[in-house]
Amino acid sequence: MSSGLDKNDIANKISKINKLTELESFRVQYVGKKGILTSEMKSLSTLSNAEKKEKGQYLNSIKIFLETELKKKKNFIENLEVNEKLKKEKIDITLPPRNYETGKIHPISQTIYNVIDIFGSMGFSVESGPDIESDFNNFTALNIPSHHPAREMQDTFYVENSSGDEEKVLRTHTSPVQVRHMLNSKPPIRIIVPGRTYRSDSDATHTPMFHQVEGLLIDNNSNMAHLKGCLIDFLKEFFNIDDLQYRFRPSYFPFTEPSAEMDVAYTKKDGVLKIGKGNEWLEILGCGMVNPRVLENCNIDSQKFQGFAFGMGIERLSMLKFGITDMRGFFDSDFRWLNHYGFNPLDSTSSSGI
Repeated sequence: MSSGLDKNDIANKISKINKLTELESFRVQYVGKKGILTSEMKSLSTLSNAEKKEKGQYLNSIKIFLETELKKKKNFIENLEVNEKLKKEKIDITLPPRNYETGKIHPISQTIYNVIDIFGSMGFSVESGPDIESDFNNFTALNIPSHHPAREMQDTFYVENSSGDEEKVLRTHTSPVQVRHMLNSKPPIRIIVPGRTYRSDSDATHTPMFHQVEGLLIDNNSNMAHLKGCLIDFLKEFFNIDDLQYRFRPSYFPFTEPSAEMDVAYTKKDGVLKIGKGNEWLEILGCGMVNPRVLENCNIDSQKFQGFAFGMGIERLSMLKFGITDMRGFFDSDFRWLNHYGFNPLDSTSSSGI
């Protein structure tokens, strides 16, 4: 048969190999693109059918033998190397064990993940923007001009601006991201905007920095019924309450018309609120149909398009869902607090926000 393809010769050569690199070179020598066995296999096409059958059977047996011997030798060399390492390496078992602690997901992060997950299933995408915004994006485009009394509703942090350009502020809501998106996109639009916001206020239920998630949907025919259905489904899913009691009250926001606030029923026992049923009502979010002036300010034809918007506080959602009574704990960096209210990232239920 073919030169260099004797099983005894192959076995003898493999037995003399002691390194993986040498074994790989030997493998390439035989079964590489230009290897001995590869070349012999290619030459079968020049033979008669009888010769082809006989030689093909022999070459296949050589191939199987070669693969088996290479695998055995590779395992042998690898085991040999491991044993050599074990002989050289020593472990000092007198050392005390190290303490490993698993980090916790912050309740705010957990709530944001949960909110994104729910609205994502409704077809909303996530947008983000800068914390320092122009006066136009934060106020004017949202139908809050400089003389508007609604500016008094928000205690704004103004950023020193030595360049003399348009006034800058720390955004008081995440609505400027909606403005940015409308200015740079065309309907249909379906987004949510979670992020940090800033207002000059601090007590048990307010902090100078807090988190909001706002939503915006713009298309040809969305109406108040669609808005209500969207928010009802969200809150039922978020609080995991199928028979959630809720109500919508007329309200006022300069950027929506008509506007409403949504309340959920609750009971209070031993200082803890239980959401879902009861005789008391708690405001949980604001919403409404996007004011046509806002659409026009963002270069969207209000005669063709309409839509709705909503906004809610992440901290409030977290407090209600997880039984947290003081908002200031979110930002105290107390590891005991986080260990109590945080979520194990390795827990499968944590990733789903349940």
